[in-house]
Amino acid sequence: MGSEMCIRDRSRRTPALIEKLVVLWEKSVEVSHLFLSTEEISEIKKYVPQALKEIKHLIMESDKKGKPIAFMGIYEQKLEMLFVNPDDMNKGLGRKLLEEAISHYLVRELTVNEQNPQARAFYEHMGFKIYKREAIDEQGQPYPILYMNLV
Repeated sequence: MGSEMCIRDRSRRTPALIEKLVVLWEKSVEVSHLFLSTEEISEIKKYVPQALKEIKHLIMESDKKGKPIAFMGIYEQKLEMLFVNPDDMNKGLGRKLLEEAISHYLVRELTVNEQNPQARAFYEHMGFKIYKREAIDEQGQPYPILYMNLV
């Protein structure tokens, strides 16, 4: 693993960096969100660059060559996104980022797709518990969302 970097200054979120993070996002989603079709992933992908540009705290983990291998986005005390490159999964990156979110950004809440059992299990292992379930996601699609908080 390389280094962690928080990109608070939105002007440092260059088009090249955003492009790399979108590629990482897509690879991660393809292996973790098996309930989404290729078309659905492509449709959601259109909104990812804007989300990456606007999220208050964007924390990224890079490999030794400086290539992004994981990132998370935080707004207030809520984890809005956490994605890890598939080749780097199960190496402790998600744990490292989430621990950073909890200790330095006081994250106490997150949402996860019910149909992503691996992520749900990870968050439960890290101390988060479900407190609410919605049958549809924020876009009105039939993908149940689990609301979790740290207990």
